[in-house]
Amino acid sequence: MLGESGIKPVTRFRTDAYNSRIAACIEDLERTGERSMIYELLDRLFATMGPVPRSTFLITASTKAGIDSLERISHGIPADARDCLLSHVSDYVSERFALVGGRMHINAACASSTIALGQGASLIEMGRADSVLICCFDVVTEFIFSGFCALQAMSPVPCMPFDVNRKGMNIGEGAAAMLLMNDHASKREGKTPIGDLLGWSVTNDAVHVTAPAMDGCGLILAIEKALKRSGLPKEAVSAICAHGTGTVYNDLMELVSFKKIFGERSVPVFSVKGAIGHTMGAAGGIEAALCLKSLAAGMIPPTVGFSEPEKGAEGLVSSQPRMLDGEYMLSTNSGFGGVNAAVIIGKGDIS
Repeated sequence: MLGESGIKPVTRFRTDAYNSRIAACIEDLERTGERSMIYELLDRLFATMGPVPRSTFLITASTKAGIDSLERISHGIPADARDCLLSHVSDYVSERFALVGGRMHINAACASSTIALGQGASLIEMGRADSVLICCFDVVTEFIFSGFCALQAMSPVPCMPFDVNRKGMNIGEGAAAMLLMNDHASKREGKTPIGDLLGWSVTNDAVHVTAPAMDGCGLILAIEKALKRSGLPKEAVSAICAHGTGTVYNDLMELVSFKKIFGERSVPVFSVKGAIGHTMGAAGGIEAALCLKSLAAGMIPPTVGFSEPEKGAEGLVSSQPRMLDGEYMLSTNSGFGGVNAAVIIGKGDIS
């Protein structure tokens, strides 16, 4: 809520050859021995978590997992090549909690962990699991950094979501874990829900490999389907946690979509990517967790970097924290390949 940005000059690798030199890196995140940084990140996450029922189904979500190990190998530095395999990192998570309930990994670009939430809820709804652990993670590596720079998507300055002067995105890193349970499992384990996942949907606009459909057709459909599944009217949505990357096309597409869904109603919109960067496959999970915190606190986070609104953002986006009047939030994410995902999150019983 402080409105500060963690986007700073990158010191992890040289950036001389790129059009951007900044990202949101965890300053003291380092490799241990021949392991990928992803394990240090996960170990920090796990240190904050309590026990997980052994029968829990595991869904991990990431775009590149331990791809930094591939970089080290290419430079002749000892590293474990298995870290590059998404399944290897999933094995690590499963073994850490001694889970026996089955598992899967979702790699769907920057909508990965939002889709994981929907998939986990679907498994519970269908009776295939009574608890599902969603674990999402990604780290900043030169491999990913150079790729986004090659696409001319990276901003040389901290990103400015929904700002008319925005110049692109900045990548970030992070991890999140959420335990989904049905009522029976939560009572059995003595856990009080901190929120409800009420609606979810995934669509694809099938327009372009990297660009979204500018009429928002895919995202509009995802939001409509998520609302229908939740059983809530669109008027119940009190705020929107947008994908809000700070790229020209994504932000415009989202504004068009929100206008189509909510009409003249001014539903507050915010993006956290000006503060923590775009955490790629972990973005949706981290943002869903922040939605839960926002609902509990009754506050909408500021959109860091926002100053002069893009057309359509007037009165919706703010650089200042705002009071949240309501119990339901919409969170959306989109990714390469035309994928769009939306979830409806409800306020829980405790703060």
